[in-house]
Formats: sequence, structure tokens, C-alpha cells
Amino acid sequence: MKAIILIVCALFVIVAVGGFTFLVTWDIPPPSARIEKVIANERFPK
Repeated sequence: MKAIILIVCALFVIVAVGGFTFLVTWDIPPPSARIEKVIANERFPK
């Protein structure tokens, strides 16, 4: 039973480190869609 728990813990650590490494090295591309929003002049103080 102790060996099974050790194997499960080791697999969890390996998956966690692999996932963290993937997220750190992943080059996520920025959004490319242009957003234009009209803001009324009344919202700005004079």
C-alpha cells in the first residue's frame, strides 16, 4: 500500500511540474482583433 501511495504522489508531482513548465514556456499570442469604442464627451470632466 505504501508503494502505491508513493507512486501516486510521484506521478502527481511530475504532472504538476510538467504543467507548470508548459504554462511558463507557452508563448500565448495576443488577440489580433481591433476594438473600437465610442466614449461620449460628457463622461470627461472639463
